[in-house]
Amino acid sequence: NDTGAGKHWSDNEVRALINIWSDEKIQQMLEGATRNKEIFEEIARRLMKRGIDRDWKQCRTKYKNLKYEYRALQKENDHLGNPRRKMRFYDEVDCILRRQPLGPSGWGCESSSLLSGTKNFSDEIK
Repeated sequence: NDTGAGKHWSDNEVRALINIWSDEKIQQMLEGATRNKEIFEEIARRLMKRGIDRDWKQCRTKYKNLKYEYRALQKENDHLGNPRRKMRFYDEVDCILRRQPLGPSGWGCESSSLLSGTKNFSDEIK
């Protein structure tokens, strides 16, 4: 019985997760929530509607890992004074965590490509 627990997340799956995470309602629910199983169950349901089969634990783990990697890079870049390394989806996570005001596309940053599915944002590791 393969639960997919160790299954690698594709770029499209991560983009979908970030897109759902960027939803204002989801952000408000996550803010200050300590028991957040229901929130991640909702995220998993939304992913399922997009044809992505991930359970709430996988969603929570990926969310935490993205946040952790982002914060570690922020700390490293602040310490070094110049950004030497960048993570995949840095700009999108940065947008959400800095809570950019929503743009005309509904996405908070310059990168509305997340919603349209085009690939013109920094998605390569530098």
